[in-house]
Amino acid sequence: MAQTNAHLIIDFGTGNLRAAVISVNGAVLGVAREDIPYIRDERYADSIYFDPEVLWNQILELATIALKQAGSVQILAITATSQREGIVVLDQAGTPVVGMPNIDHRGREWEHIIPDKEPVYRLAGRYPTSLFSAFKLVGLREARKEWWQQLGTFLSISDWVEYMFCGIEHYEHSQASETLLYDVEQQIWSESLCELFSFPFSLLPPLMSSGTVLGTIRQPLAEALSIDPEAKVIVGGADTQLAVLSTRAYAGDMVIVSGTTTPIIKLSAAYDLDGQQRTWTGRYIDEDSYMVEANAGVTGLNYQRLKKIFYPNEGYDVIEEELRSVTDFQCVASLGSLVADEKKPLIKGGFIFNTPVNHELSRAGMVWATLWDIACSIFENYNTLISVTPNKQSYIWTCGGGMESRMLRQFIADLTGKEVRIRDNYRHASVVGGMMICNKALDIDAEQTDVYEQVQPAAGAQHMHFYKRWKEHRELLKKIF
Repeated sequence: MAQTNAHLIIDFGTGNLRAAVISVNGAVLGVAREDIPYIRDERYADSIYFDPEVLWNQILELATIALKQAGSVQILAITATSQREGIVVLDQAGTPVVGMPNIDHRGREWEHIIPDKEPVYRLAGRYPTSLFSAFKLVGLREARKEWWQQLGTFLSISDWVEYMFCGIEHYEHSQASETLLYDVEQQIWSESLCELFSFPFSLLPPLMSSGTVLGTIRQPLAEALSIDPEAKVIVGGADTQLAVLSTRAYAGDMVIVSGTTTPIIKLSAAYDLDGQQRTWTGRYIDEDSYMVEANAGVTGLNYQRLKKIFYPNEGYDVIEEELRSVTDFQCVASLGSLVADEKKPLIKGGFIFNTPVNHELSRAGMVWATLWDIACSIFENYNTLISVTPNKQSYIWTCGGGMESRMLRQFIADLTGKEVRIRDNYRHASVVGGMMICNKALDIDAEQTDVYEQVQPAAGAQHMHFYKRWKEHRELLKKIF
């Protein structure tokens, strides 16, 4: 039997880890997924970490399963994509010490060490908070001396995965954008930012562009996974950037990437910054483009968790059918999404409905309110983003598993007044982006379908009435909490 040419993509998300085998034409042949085993770090108020050795073994196990599912394949390349802001610390010998995910906030109590945030925003393209990698390292230095003293260098999580496959230390540019130690416009590590954080410049590994061929897979790994020892290991990139790539958007396009969180992104040829420091600007995966971004925070994760409560045994098709029966607010939800124009996040949320409980209140009504909360939060951040860099296109691209709901796509089209476009591969957007990078690196010219679904804005003003009600209820929750 002829073998199918394919790539192995490791996708290290915020909540789960995925190994996928995808053909050079974009067909997903095998996927294995597991939750990430995080560990609570009691030395900080809000901190979790992971054991790199445990995660590496998990990666190999999932890769083995995905390869078995894929059947007869010839793996041409291996790459990785991962959550942004997460890092893995290596010791002087190159042995992984500890991994800190994007949701690790061990540096929060030291945010005050940067009293003037403007120079950091101007160079790094984002307002400095404990979300970003530099503050994770500060927290390590201040309260985890036993790990800090071992620090030889650090890598983004996707770069660490590639390092484990081929042994070459590197840091990809889109991931470097998330460190607060990188000059986004100049595409170099910043000595002045290192000085602000009191980090030695020698800590920083070499920068490499997405699509760079690092070398071939280590021989023992090739044997263990039954992969061709000539399979290339290729620099990938941040999961958001690779998801955007999968839509095949161009400079000037806007893309909504709906996963655990929902970034709203404008691809730009210019280094656009917001005078009010509400948006982020980072590198895209090519050398010429930037991503200007506002982020609606935790959105898709809320939907997934509420599905487990209200629809534990039903598919999304059942939800969509029931949602069509909801014609008016049964309740209003505000579930902790972020709005760029707000100075502080909403730390408490919930559902608001009239009392006594109306007999019409249903599980579909509560999910409808959840999707409306997500759509309105996206719309709020979209408005912030277009105030910084206007959207001149008549459409918006979307991707990510959070876009499973057709109702949500319609809500976004109605609120923005733009056509919403989504490709068939939207559920595996980061994996498809990884495939595209591998194909380009190996000069593989593989055909992909250009088919996508279009959702047109509905006529009428009812959605704006609902939007105003959502805003009123969000303001009420802000006052209460």
